[in-house]
Amino acid sequence: MKKRTKLRVVLAISIVVAAVAGVAVSLAKLRGPEAEIPTVRVVRGDVALQVFATGDLRSPRTATLVAPSVGGTLQIVELAKTGATVHAGDVVVQFDPSEQEYSLEQARSQLAAAEEKIIKMKADTAVQVATDQVSLLHAQYDVKRAQLDVSLNELKSAIEGKENDLALEGAQRKLEQIQQDIQSRAASNEAQLAVLDEQRNKAQLDMKVAQQHIDSMTLRSPIAGLVTVKENRDASGGFFFEGMTLPEFRQGDLTQAGRPIVQVMDTTQMEVLARVPENVRADISAGQTAEIRVDALPERTYSAKVKTVAGQATQDIFSDDPMRRFDVIFSLDASDPGLKPGLSSQIQVVGEQLRKVLYLPRQALFLRDGKAIVYAKVGRSFEPRVVQVKHMTESEVVLEGLPEGAEVALVNPEKSNGSASAGPVVAPRGTT
Repeated sequence: MKKRTKLRVVLAISIVVAAVAGVAVSLAKLRGPEAEIPTVRVVRGDVALQVFATGDLRSPRTATLVAPSVGGTLQIVELAKTGATVHAGDVVVQFDPSEQEYSLEQARSQLAAAEEKIIKMKADTAVQVATDQVSLLHAQYDVKRAQLDVSLNELKSAIEGKENDLALEGAQRKLEQIQQDIQSRAASNEAQLAVLDEQRNKAQLDMKVAQQHIDSMTLRSPIAGLVTVKENRDASGGFFFEGMTLPEFRQGDLTQAGRPIVQVMDTTQMEVLARVPENVRADISAGQTAEIRVDALPERTYSAKVKTVAGQATQDIFSDDPMRRFDVIFSLDASDPGLKPGLSSQIQVVGEQLRKVLYLPRQALFLRDGKAIVYAKVGRSFEPRVVQVKHMTESEVVLEGLPEGAEVALVNPEKSNGSASAGPVVAPRGTT
């Protein structure tokens, strides 16, 4: 009996201890999660402004070669491949010149025919002029002879005198008619010769245009650089939508006048285009130094300078990112034959040194309803406080609106309680 009593007492004590422990755990949970939330204090000190971004290499000097402006379709018979290196004056694209050569032969034939007609016209005119001169001399002789006969009318009878007068009148009319005919034929010959001259000029112009079209069938690079073949939009049959993948132009493809065929990019002077968010725009200015690492060449670091910063922010309508960004162009200090347009790169811009400013780790800053907030510790709980962000680096944020030494949460306490109304303003390297 005594053993059973002892067992009952021990069991009762164990139950009481377990109950007390359970109550303690429950009370700890009821006190809230603040004891488990890591915190940090606002610090005053020096902060080095550094902006990190991603960008793409590009060439500031490019030349686009387009299909020549000629009628009809054009067929590509020779085409440099993407990635090929060309020098200034090298043939990059060759179109089939058959139609233009046929037009040239037609124009040449028309020119030869027009010149033959002009030669024949001039010869016929020369013969006609000679004939007219003979007829004119005869007519003038007849008039002088008739005048001589009229001068002898006093010595002749009245009938003979009258006949002489009539003969003189006839000779004079004939002379006048011949003179008019000569003038008319001269004007007519001149007009016909002008028409033939115009035909010859037109044929010469057609030859010139045809030759220019033949020359334009060969596209030569105006600069030395790297070739990039354009997409063949004619291959889709005229239909195109966003995200559609089109093939590059190839030998044998047909295209229309004015279509861009290839682009030649000068790789001796490379630059990087990056898009930085609005909150770091004030930390970048022209002339600042930067370090660039190309993803395809991770072992190399390239020095660069900020070339230009866009004055107006834009938003990518095809992206889910609501943040507006500024275009920034970085010029590399030295060239490298291994750098190719289109390669992605990581950029670090070295900014100024801020002295004695208030700052926090970047993960302590959150975004709610479009406003920057922190969760300040008040007693045993946390309250959201709106702050003004002055500068933001990869790891730190310089702000106003909190006193030095204020304690803030490093994680979102609202999320810890099951709410997801706010998220940290944190981005990995290269996406600042």
